[in-house]
Amino acid sequence: MIDHVKPKQHSLTMQNRKQLDITGVLNVESFDNEEFLLKTELGHLTIRGQNLHIKNLSLEEGLLSIEGHVSFLAYLDPGSSSKSGKGILGKLFK
Repeated sequence: MIDHVKPKQHSLTMQNRKQLDITGVLNVESFDNEEFLLKTELGHLTIRGQNLHIKNLSLEEGLLSIEGHVSFLAYLDPGSSSKSGKGILGKLFK
């Protein structure tokens, strides 16, 4: 029997560093007006900036829109393992 695995889809579209549209979002781990931590189809994503807020969120469709001033985007190292005993914050603050 052949399993048809849905390919992972994830994209980012930013407009003038003021609006960020993201697809492939599995979960919003945490957020405030300066930082978002997301779990996406292709790994954990950190977004930092000022006056960040959610414009639109649909986890069923995997869509997230953020407004504010975006100053930083980074994916956590995919080689790091959660078996190390560190959670997502531990990975960020090595």
